Amino acid sequence: MRFTYLFICLLYSQISLAELRGTGDLGLIIEREPAAVQIISTSTQTSLSHITGLGDLSHASVVYSRDARYAFIFGRDGGLSKIDLLKNKIDKRIIQAGNSIGGAISQDGKLIAVSNYQPGGVKVFSSETLELIADIPATYAPNKRSKVVGLVDAPGQKFIFSLFDANEIWILDLQEPQKPKIQKFSNIGKQPYDALLSPDGRYYIAGLFADNGLALLDLWSPEKGVKRILPDYGKQDEKLPVYKMPHLEGWAAAGNLMFIPAIGQHEVLVIEQSTWQLIKRIPVLGQPVFVMARPDGRQVWVNCAFPDNGNLQVIDVKDLSVKKHLQPGKAVLHMEFTPRGEHVWVSARDDNRVLIYDTQSFKEIKRLPAKKPSGIFFSSRAHKMGL
Repeated sequence: MRFTYLFICLLYSQISLAELRGTGDLGLIIEREPAAVQIISTSTQTSLSHITGLGDLSHASVVYSRDARYAFIFGRDGGLSKIDLLKNKIDKRIIQAGNSIGGAISQDGKLIAVSNYQPGGVKVFSSETLELIADIPATYAPNKRSKVVGLVDAPGQKFIFSLFDANEIWILDLQEPQKPKIQKFSNIGKQPYDALLSPDGRYYIAGLFADNGLALLDLWSPEKGVKRILPDYGKQDEKLPVYKMPHLEGWAAAGNLMFIPAIGQHEVLVIEQSTWQLIKRIPVLGQPVFVMARPDGRQVWVNCAFPDNGNLQVIDVKDLSVKKHLQPGKAVLHMEFTPRGEHVWVSARDDNRVLIYDTQSFKEIKRLPAKKPSGIFFSSRAHKMGL
């Protein structure tokens, strides 16, 4: 009896010493050169743990399980890593390809899709076990496979992606995972390099590196095919060297307006969604990389490619003009808003730090050390489409 009592007391003391934590305010900071991540808390603005051994993170991206407990990291070396945010450890890691560029999680949270450069195609895995479910080669000609870009999840248990070398968009339907269905759209424009999904999941828009305009697919009416929007944009403009490709998944939507980084120009394009017409070109300091809206849609934050990558600019959506210029440090690579937008976290890779700004006053409120930080991904992404 006494032994049982002592055992219960000991067990209780261990439980009381353990830190209970939800996952809704957690996130990851990618550290490129150490091949590591920091697990952070947005509420306490602190780093909780450091996880190493994650391979090539030079172009890493992250999605979250629907309960926001697990983070899935897509590495450039073909690595797919599952991180347990509560146990602060790698749950499982596999090498699934030779060169990868990102991934997505399905509508029901059960499938993880990875887009691959080498070999070109998409592989789909169980989010629970990382067991291979489907292998979709991006074949477009005899013995030819395309790089896959712009992979996003979409309603109806679907994934959508673009074929860079084939000039195509594919819809992958996995309502029956063992019997995948593919719908292909050809001649959508030359060299689609990235894509975005509108927040409501209706429109898929691919940027075109070697063509004018953008390729638009209405997922409510895919039978109408792919439409070219802004076909005349940039025809008369001087083509500038492209030091870094814009990231369309970091695009911004505010009301009926879309804000998209212009490729090869020092501009942000403002498009009216009802007509898909360009209504304004907003000059910025350099070639925009990420163009991201604060959750309430009032502000759009823009960073730039080299040699202007020490700058951040803030566009006021009310009058479509730049209202603030910040210089967080050398090589600003990524931004991430807290779920309700009161703060934004910014990585300055070459200064080895992450900065936190108040989005109302624009004051810097904290710095966190990080080794060559790049992407910042909060667990609130678990409940958004197209990320």
